Amino acid sequence: MADSEKLAAGEYTTRQPIEADYLIIGAGAVGMAFADTLLSETQATIALVDRRHRPGGHWNDAYPYVRLHQPSAYYGVNSWPLGSGEKDATGLNKGFYELASGLEVLSHFDQVLRRRFLPSGRVQYFPMSDVGPDLSVSSLVSGERRPAKPRKVVDASYQKFSVPSARPPPYAVAPGVACAPPNDLPRMARAYRDYVVVGAGKTGMDACVWLMENGADPGRIRWIMPRDYWLLDRAGVQPGQEFLASIARSVADQVEALAKGRSVDDVFARLEGCGVVKRIDVAVKPTAYHCAVIGQAELELLRRIVDIVRLGRVIRIDADQIVLERGAVAMNRDSLYIDCSASGITATPSKPVFEGNRITLQIVRMCQPAFSGALIAHVEAAYRDEAEKNRICTPVPPPDTPADWVRLMAIELANRACWAANEEIRAWQARSRLDIFVRQIAALNGTETEVFKELGRYGRLAARAAANASLLSAN
Repeated sequence: MADSEKLAAGEYTTRQPIEADYLIIGAGAVGMAFADTLLSETQATIALVDRRHRPGGHWNDAYPYVRLHQPSAYYGVNSWPLGSGEKDATGLNKGFYELASGLEVLSHFDQVLRRRFLPSGRVQYFPMSDVGPDLSVSSLVSGERRPAKPRKVVDASYQKFSVPSARPPPYAVAPGVACAPPNDLPRMARAYRDYVVVGAGKTGMDACVWLMENGADPGRIRWIMPRDYWLLDRAGVQPGQEFLASIARSVADQVEALAKGRSVDDVFARLEGCGVVKRIDVAVKPTAYHCAVIGQAELELLRRIVDIVRLGRVIRIDADQIVLERGAVAMNRDSLYIDCSASGITATPSKPVFEGNRITLQIVRMCQPAFSGALIAHVEAAYRDEAEKNRICTPVPPPDTPADWVRLMAIELANRACWAANEEIRAWQARSRLDIFVRQIAALNGTETEVFKELGRYGRLAARAAANASLLSAN
């Protein structure tokens, strides 16, 4: 009997069950952050299953020059630092706290697994494996299948990421046209005269920056920009104590804009006016918002690209033209197309995080997946009432548009108010590595007048902001 026939017949199936209190499906950032906090705060046993060969989720498929767009201090797991905690002395991020590279992120999760999870004796790790509807764990390499008998199932794969290297371009490409994901850019860039970057999100911005930092003339770059994005100013999200007043001001500015805005456009005009958000072209109104963070030096570099095509999404790429939703543009045949059109985190409908013996990990603080995974684990460890657990952990889906940000801020502000009113949650935040702002606020000695002034402004406007966010979203 051939090996394939033996697999089909189940001859390689092992019936020894996997015993664990929690079966975690997915070893990306959220799943790892959940497992880490659960390991710290309980005596539970964990079976961690992932389809990839190492932890880190979509970071395994990322392009080689990718970096976090927020400081490293906000990412990873609670128990293990990511990076050195130092500021960059050179480059586009000079003067700001370091942004971990993709390799550093993967190393972080690998170290957490090898040096913390596995030595604990309470974590079993199953890479290159899948979980079936019957909770059997199957190896994608050997085909071996084992039943699992967990007390609870934790779905850390519900909110999925879409990255260019993990799927073909979503448009037709003519034979002979060079079209590659950003992963191939370092290998292929030297062979072409012109570069066409398809997509204007963080991946597209990174590709444009990489090209210019590596010697490409901005005049040789054509940027296909289906939508313009609002971008958060990196100066307003720095973790150091010396930036605390600036962060407090930014947080207060956000609720004031939300409280006083007469429309979604007016809210973002106010946010831009106080420097919370930026845009690449001040003459074009952005229609997208994905929580991407950018520094002023990087923004100025991107503004050097003047050949920007705003004709919607790509329909197809022919040998001598690119066809878009609202027209076609002639192209040089000696061009390299860099497909940066993947959407990042994909939209999924929110559902209760806690449902009986199933936990569905979702983002509960806007655009902060690692913190969200850690907080959900803490709530699972510290609380018993399911309704209370779900009240503390109300999902905040990732925004796609400015209107989404306004709508979701009503949920975000309700979550913040819930946590602030809960002494136990406040205490956990104050000792959490991933909650820098609350931890720093808790350590204040009362003399930081500027910080307390901004916190007071936030407190006076938060309820009004939440109410106005709901009103604007209903209109």
